[in-house]
Amino acid sequence: ANALRNYIREIISQPNNGLVLLFTSFGFKNGIPLDADFVFDVRSLPNPHYDPALKPLTGKDEAVITFLENTPAAIEMLADIQHYIEKWLPDFDQDNRSYLTVAIGCTGGQHRSVYFVEQLSKHFKNQQQKVIIRHRELN
Repeated sequence: ANALRNYIREIISQPNNGLVLLFTSFGFKNGIPLDADFVFDVRSLPNPHYDPALKPLTGKDEAVITFLENTPAAIEMLADIQHYIEKWLPDFDQDNRSYLTVAIGCTGGQHRSVYFVEQLSKHFKNQQQKVIIRHRELN
């Protein structure tokens, strides 16, 4: 509850010029976030969890990033999700919404979904979009 309050405070403290994108990573084994507007499932991608060297790491670590960036399907899926959000974001913005929650899920919420949230956040921040990141299973 405290974490959610802090996120809301963070959203409210930003000047109200446009939509805030809230990207959240999660593990399906702990359920889908109830506040998600969009849920993308990246479980079909190879799982770094099964590589003993990558298992203790997260999607923020260079070795996991390299693993996923060398997986063509991961790059393609990332581009598809990014394109989908870019295409439909203006419609949600016009609907006078203050934020849009995009949840990315993998099995445990540690590797693939974290990587996707980090990459998507970076992309949209570069587009001058207001972005908030939440890694449910890492926090």
